[in-house]
Amino acid sequence: MTQSDKPQAPTSYKRVLLKVSGEALMGSGSYGVDPATVDAIAADVAAVARTGIEVCLVIGGGNIFRGVAAAARGMDRAQGDYAGMLATVINALLMQNSLERHGVPTRVMTAIHMSSIAEPYIRRRAVRHMEKGRVVIFAAGTGNPFFTTDTGAALRAAEMECNALFKGTQVDGVYSADPRKVPDAKRFDTLTYRDVLANDLNVMDAAAISLARENRLPIVVFNIHGKDPFTRVMRGEGRFTTIVAAD
Repeated sequence: MTQSDKPQAPTSYKRVLLKVSGEALMGSGSYGVDPATVDAIAADVAAVARTGIEVCLVIGGGNIFRGVAAAARGMDRAQGDYAGMLATVINALLMQNSLERHGVPTRVMTAIHMSSIAEPYIRRRAVRHMEKGRVVIFAAGTGNPFFTTDTGAALRAAEMECNALFKGTQVDGVYSADPRKVPDAKRFDTLTYRDVLANDLNVMDAAAISLARENRLPIVVFNIHGKDPFTRVMRGEGRFTTIVAAD
């Protein structure tokens, strides 16, 4: 590969965390995992990692099991949340497989110990993996019930001292309401953490937003589907919403 052929780092970011919802892995389906969708996301993450940016991931489990929904039907909430954590481990292993097929060394680290299939989460070890060019996937949330994977993503991003938290969703930013249900919903290019909390905007739960605000961690919300969306948003291209501290 010549110098001109080498991928160039799209931004000044040194380390970022990408949060992907479990629903994003379903593709056009209504449940489970679409292998083509997982592979497309993995290829996009691999392209960013090859630029030299250190990347870590958190993947939700809502495509397989949602503890909150199960609790609404009478299941014990804590038990439901633990089942949801296991769903995130399944998604993490599938993403690991796809990333390594694209030639990217990857480690899955879980908040709940399951040493036969993944490493236990140790902060300093995770940092070292990324310094060596490995993509780290954090699974099993925070390891505690009553916390979402959004909160887990904000926590891990803060612990890893990431420059930003990127959230890949089903729409191209933050809206005043779900644009798939409310066609005239207002879209925002930039918001503050306070805006999100005060207007109860449904982008991440309040605990995640508060944690990001306390650590002055920028959040970038974009559509995870399409042609290389993660690569493009890292370059500042396309449509996305940035959530930052007030000036």
